[in-house]
Amino acid sequence: MKFETRAIHAGQLPDPTTGAVIVPVYQTSTFAQDGLGVHKGYEYSRSGNPTRFALEQAVASLEEGKFGLAFASGLAATAAVLNLFQSGDNIVVGDDLYGGTYRLFEKVYKKFGITPTFVDFDDLAAFKKAIQPNTKMVWIETPTNPLLKLIDIQALAKITKKAGVLLAVDNTFASPYFQKPLLLGADIVVHSTTKYIAGHSDLIGGAIVVNNEEMYQQLKFYQNATGAVPGPWDCWLAIRGLRTLSVRMREHDHNGRYLAAFLNTHPKVKKVYYPGLTDHPQHKLAKKQMGGFGGMISIELKGGLKAVEAFVKELRIFRLGESLGGVESLMTYPAKMSHGSVPREERLARGITDEFLRISVGIENKEDLKEDLARALKAIGKRP
Repeated sequence: MKFETRAIHAGQLPDPTTGAVIVPVYQTSTFAQDGLGVHKGYEYSRSGNPTRFALEQAVASLEEGKFGLAFASGLAATAAVLNLFQSGDNIVVGDDLYGGTYRLFEKVYKKFGITPTFVDFDDLAAFKKAIQPNTKMVWIETPTNPLLKLIDIQALAKITKKAGVLLAVDNTFASPYFQKPLLLGADIVVHSTTKYIAGHSDLIGGAIVVNNEEMYQQLKFYQNATGAVPGPWDCWLAIRGLRTLSVRMREHDHNGRYLAAFLNTHPKVKKVYYPGLTDHPQHKLAKKQMGGFGGMISIELKGGLKAVEAFVKELRIFRLGESLGGVESLMTYPAKMSHGSVPREERLARGITDEFLRISVGIENKEDLKEDLARALKAIGKRP
């Protein structure tokens, strides 16, 4: 079956009891057993729930993977991956990544002896050089948050396989519709299902997809042991969202290309970061590795913090707030929001300046979105 069909049917068989076409919300904490150790596949909803299982199967199918696991958040999914390792292990990490992931590496797992080595994301050779005898995994995002850098997953996978280390890819920005890391050689794919997979800004969730059964069983053990699982209602909402993933991603991509082209020629915009632009450093790689460019754009304005303040104040359709990937358009200020946990000197070194904004382009009418941006940009430089 093709992607669009699997999004609607994978893991979503009619309910065997009633024939309901839509997966029910199994809003229960426990399940009746027919005898000691005799049950129908479910015992307690932390260990397993039919609604969650349907979501896990669906996400795994969309990522072309064998095994999926759902978590209470994207960070909970990331923590489960890190729980595969122990004190003394090293993880090589691309230096442009979500602030919450940085915080998890630096402020939580580092004190347990799992040390990250951050390397220049633009330098493939740097990853190879950074791998040490105690390195167990390489962790990347592509496209990255928030600078929208890309790395050749297939080339990096050759490096990690030769070194005998795992490759994990946070695929949140691209979504499984535009990129499938497992097919390119990655071992682990992680998602914040909060974002494009669910797509409606109404839940918090995460997911992991793998092909290795032994690794799956280890991750499933941690999922149950730590209890960071999503409730059945959130799982149902995520299933509801992913059924339209292909339709939404095409619209995000359509609007993203249009607005990136507009912003790229505007005199009050210093720089536009978008892999769909021909002047993006990894534009050719994006065309090769991804099925589309998506709806994430980052920009730097001219005029510093005052320009940012004037700009966001005039927005009417774009909402200033955290998160991304919903049907509505959002504007995020990474220095204070998504990357507020990254020390200022590190943010600046990576290129996240005080005039940097991240845009999640929704699926509203593209002309309305352009008009909203144009009006806000016009306000820059005006005297109060």
